[in-house]
Amino acid sequence: MKYCILLFSFFLFASSCDEPTMRITRVEQEAPDDVSGRVASEFDNGEIRNLSSSKIVAEMKAGWNLGNSLDAEGPSETHWGNPVTTRALINEIRNRGFNTIRVPVTWRFQQGPGPDYKVNEAWLNRVEEVVNYVRANEMYVIVNVHHDDTWIVPTNDNADSVKDRLSKLWTQIANKFKNYSDYVIFETLNEPRHENTPQEWTGGTAEGRDVVNQYHKVCLDAIRATGGNNSTRQIMISTYAASTLPQAINDLVIPNNDSNTIISLHSYFPFPFTLGGTDTTWGSDSDKQQLDAEMDKIKTKFIDNGHPVVLGEWSSGNQNNLSDRIAHATYYAEAAASRGMASVWWDNGNSGVSNDGLAIFNRQNLTWPFGEIADIVVRAYE
Repeated sequence: MKYCILLFSFFLFASSCDEPTMRITRVEQEAPDDVSGRVASEFDNGEIRNLSSSKIVAEMKAGWNLGNSLDAEGPSETHWGNPVTTRALINEIRNRGFNTIRVPVTWRFQQGPGPDYKVNEAWLNRVEEVVNYVRANEMYVIVNVHHDDTWIVPTNDNADSVKDRLSKLWTQIANKFKNYSDYVIFETLNEPRHENTPQEWTGGTAEGRDVVNQYHKVCLDAIRATGGNNSTRQIMISTYAASTLPQAINDLVIPNNDSNTIISLHSYFPFPFTLGGTDTTWGSDSDKQQLDAEMDKIKTKFIDNGHPVVLGEWSSGNQNNLSDRIAHATYYAEAAASRGMASVWWDNGNSGVSNDGLAIFNRQNLTWPFGEIADIVVRAYE
C-alpha cells in the first residue's frame, strides 16, 4: 500500500493518497517508515531555541525507552530478538501520548580499530533513521552510548585509552546530528561503572567515580568542539552507574560547569518490587513514604540547586500483580512530575535475553498489553 507524507508548516502528517483540498508540498514514499537518505530538515527544522535545561526537561515529560534494540550486544538491532524498529512503531508510542523517546545505542560492534575508531557509516545512518522517526512525530529524542561497558572501564590504568576512543566516538556522533534542533539530546554514557566488581552497583570506588567524571568531560568537550548547534545542545550526564546512592550523587562533577547539561539518573525503586522479583506488592503508607524520600533526595541534591533531572530508566516487572504495578506507576510518575523530573519508562521489548516483564508495548504486533500503565505515566504530566 502506498502512503503519502504531507509536509505543511514544518509539521509532518500521514494521509491516504486522496488529493488534498489545500495546496501543500507532498512527498510520496512506498512505506510510512521509509525515511532513509532524507535530509534532517524534512523532519527537524534545526532550531536551537535557547531554552534553559529546566525548560527543556519540563517539555520532555513522559518518555519511553527503545531498549534492547539498537543497544543489543551484537551486530544488528535484532540480535536480541526484537524486531526492526519502524516508523509505525514509533508512531504508536507518540499516539499513546509519550513526548520523549530514549534511543539506547551500542557502538562497539560497529566501530573500527584505533587510532581512528571509525564508526560504520551504515550504522550511523540507521541511528539517524530512527531519530528521524521520532522527530517526524515532533518528539524529544535521546541518543546515547549504552552497552559499551566492556571497554569504558573507569580506572586510572584504562583512562587514557578510553578517553581517546570516547572522544573520537562522540565527535562522529555529534557531527552526524550537528544540524538537528534542540529536540535531539545527547547522553554521554548510560550506566558508567566497573563491571563485575563488588562496587559495580553500590556507588563505585572513589577512583571509579573520579574517572567517570573525567569520561563525561571528554565526551562533552568532544561534542562542544564540533560547533554549530552542538555548542549549546543539551547533554545528559549520569552519576556512577546512573545511581541515586549518596556517594554517587555527591561525587558527580558537571563538566566545565556547563549550563546546558541535565542530570541522568536511573531509579528502579524499590528494587525488590521493580527489578528484583522478590516482592509482588506495593502501595502501603510506608512504601509511599520511602518513594517520596527517594524523590526528595534527588530533588534536594540537584533540582533545588538548579540542575534539572531526567529519570532515564524506571519501570516494574510483571509478576501477575497488575493492580500493584498500577499503584506504583501512578505514585512514581506523579512524584517525579510534581518535582519537575521527566521520566522515561524502561521497555526492553519482547527480546530473548530477558523475561523480566518490563515491556508494556508489544513491538511485534504494535499493541499495548499494559496500556493502562502507559496511560497512567502519560497522565501524570498533563
